[in-house]
Amino acid sequence: MSSLDTVKDTVTTAGTAELETDILVIGWGKGGKTLAKTLGSQGRKVTLVERDAGMVGGTCINVACVPTKALVHRADAVRPGDDPDAAVASAWDFRDALTSKLRDANRAMLEDLDAVTLVQGEARFTGERTVEVRPAEAADGDDDGERLTIRARHVVVNTGTTPLRPEMPGVDLPGVHDSETLQLQMDRTRAPRRAVVVGSGPVGLELASMLAGFGAEVTVLVRGEQILPDESDAVRDSLVEALQDRGVRLATGASATGFAEADGGLRVDLEEGEPIAADIVVLATGRASTAEALDPAAAGIELDEKGFIAVDEHLRTSAPDVWAVGDVNGGPQQTYISLDDHRIVTGQLAGDGAYSRADRVAVPTTVFTTPPLGSVGMTAEQAREAGHEVKVASKPVAKIAAMPRPKIEEDAHGVIEVVVDAATDLVLGARLHCVEAQELVNLVALAMRADVTASALRDGIWTHPSATEALNEVLGELS
Repeated sequence: MSSLDTVKDTVTTAGTAELETDILVIGWGKGGKTLAKTLGSQGRKVTLVERDAGMVGGTCINVACVPTKALVHRADAVRPGDDPDAAVASAWDFRDALTSKLRDANRAMLEDLDAVTLVQGEARFTGERTVEVRPAEAADGDDDGERLTIRARHVVVNTGTTPLRPEMPGVDLPGVHDSETLQLQMDRTRAPRRAVVVGSGPVGLELASMLAGFGAEVTVLVRGEQILPDESDAVRDSLVEALQDRGVRLATGASATGFAEADGGLRVDLEEGEPIAADIVVLATGRASTAEALDPAAAGIELDEKGFIAVDEHLRTSAPDVWAVGDVNGGPQQTYISLDDHRIVTGQLAGDGAYSRADRVAVPTTVFTTPPLGSVGMTAEQAREAGHEVKVASKPVAKIAAMPRPKIEEDAHGVIEVVVDAATDLVLGARLHCVEAQELVNLVALAMRADVTASALRDGIWTHPSATEALNEVLGELS
């Protein structure tokens, strides 16, 4: 990426470098980089500004989706008798090598486009569709006076989110990590023997399952009385059983009040009950918007009550010709949503502009525990509340005779639950807790979008042995 003094196509006046561009993208996330590639390939003049060289390609490939799943994969490969320290060291080396290759590929993807200019630095709005970029070190207090002013016809903000670290004693101690520092700063020479995860959402459960795979005794602090409160009892019980069998303890009704160094490790103090000893603590307490750092008010960009950039269904902000894509707009925090955001904005810049967030139907999600939990659409309770008369098919994976895949992979934990509209035979939702659920849920989501009936899925001809075969049996038991 270009430094501020070597950016192509700049004009220097009175010691200040200036750049005019058609489209300015702030942040190298999935939506922004794909938009830059698409429009840059068409010859549109695009400038992409990224603050951190270590985040080229965005959060997903560097500290989120891809590297965490790489660690989950390596944790699942650990077998009894393996050296946990060696397993952790090898897994983190694999993680680092993978992210490095992905960063290089992402950089090359845009550097090879003549119409795209890449700038590394900290961007802040100074007016309508105008930003000042300075080295990130200057934003951190090392200001050498270097500046680049960029003026654009169109601006796309894609700066994402950052882990939310609650304010409490000891939160900055070594060994107290969030989802990002766990990957980047954890001692990889010694596998943690005891871990406490604060938070029981998808990220917390995924990291707890991964750490348990590396041999740690893991305790998850659950603020409420149960995890996944919006799920059915069958789905929740299935996930709890799989986590517990993996060595994860779920401490319900538990809240951390602070952390302290003790006995060569950490002490986690609780609102009620005895403290818990740990080698590491992982904070999985949500993510915060990065929008405020851009000085959005200077550009007329309004934020919502949580600090995210407020957008309409076409991702337009309150400022003309300024859009926000990805996590920074307060929508679902998933890479594929950011990718779909790029379609919305690209349609307005180089298409008919018709597609919007309102057109999204049956968007799937997956929690990458072991086995994973894939979800799409409504639960039975949600469907009934929406006025549907429903049929529900639910069966433990271990009892699905037509689905030998989990037994082959030596993990028959799980349950498959499908909710069907009794009048139309259309699938309203599904919960798939089983091996390969991250793939199976995509098939069900496509069926929902294409109005494929539950009967058609039930009678489908699927490869053998596969997870998909479960649909033949489970949907045959709708009631």
